[in-house]
Amino acid sequence: MANINDYLIWRGDIEISDKFPFNEVDSMILARFSYLIFQKIRLNPGMTIKQISDQLVKFTDKDFNYLGDRDLIVNLGNSNRFKNFTVSNYVNIDDTETEKQFSAIVIHISYYEMYISYEGTDKSINGWKEDFNLAYMENIPAQAEALKYLEDVSKEYRYKRIRIGGHSKGGNIAMYAAMFTSEAIKERILQVDNFDGPGFSKSIIDEKKNDAIFDKTTTYIPQDSVIGRLLHHEGKELVVLSIEKGIYQHDIYSWQVMKNHVVVADGVTASSDRINNTVEEWLKHTTQEQRKLFVDSIFELLYENSVTTTTDFQSTILKKAPQLIKSYMEISPEDRKVIVEMVKRFIWGRSKKFLR
Repeated sequence: MANINDYLIWRGDIEISDKFPFNEVDSMILARFSYLIFQKIRLNPGMTIKQISDQLVKFTDKDFNYLGDRDLIVNLGNSNRFKNFTVSNYVNIDDTETEKQFSAIVIHISYYEMYISYEGTDKSINGWKEDFNLAYMENIPAQAEALKYLEDVSKEYRYKRIRIGGHSKGGNIAMYAAMFTSEAIKERILQVDNFDGPGFSKSIIDEKKNDAIFDKTTTYIPQDSVIGRLLHHEGKELVVLSIEKGIYQHDIYSWQVMKNHVVVADGVTASSDRINNTVEEWLKHTTQEQRKLFVDSIFELLYENSVTTTTDFQSTILKKAPQLIKSYMEISPEDRKVIVEMVKRFIWGRSKKFLR
């Protein structure tokens, strides 16, 4: 079995050409590229991936956001296929006040072609809050930012064809930008790849369902997918074989590749179906206001107790449990009632699906 790092080691010496064109594994790699810790180095427009790699190799695995990212940039820097690509237009925004977490970068594949890579959710609680807001909001701030970014970059490089990709929330905002941009920009788009990112409300899909952009769109999900099956999707969909289990299949480094393509699984698992049906049932039987109150209340408890990153959550949740319970008891009885009702409805939906 092999993942994207193995692909770089085995096939990284083959430059992109008509004989070995850009493929879906290349797209997966560049979609992941935006997760790298560019804010920790001096990143100048026009730098090559090799130059970036030379700076990032001094960091350890612990300095990167996710295991596998350090290997990725080392392998990219050693790869003839990628090392001479230049980058530009790096943006990184984490705004608690507007509940917006957004990051993106442009990778220039050639003089006439570029790849826009949208980062998914980082380790900030703010970023996760924005994801949860999809449960009740038609649009989230990162989507609007992604659209503006696409249009600004397309104007700056008006002679280039465009590829777009992202993993997790990055896949969602990549699709959003492509769906809502101008027809002139859509004509320049070659491909949009959503790697296990959530979909959209039914109203948005109904509004855009006849859009030709979906002929250029592919959503990739692992067989136990949870996040990539949320809400509604359009376009082509592929189920990718992952060697992990459950929610850990969201890790793109667990996805299997062979030569120049992903390894396609037989389909999603019964567990993925059950969870997806449970979430759909929960959304169907709760109001937008209830979901908003539920999400806001849960994250307010975390903010009040200085939980600002997922690392904080994982390392201090047991220590902070008493404070979280105290904060919960201090909110109004009406709000507590809604929180309990939301949890009950979710558990009821999950039990109902398991009993079938």
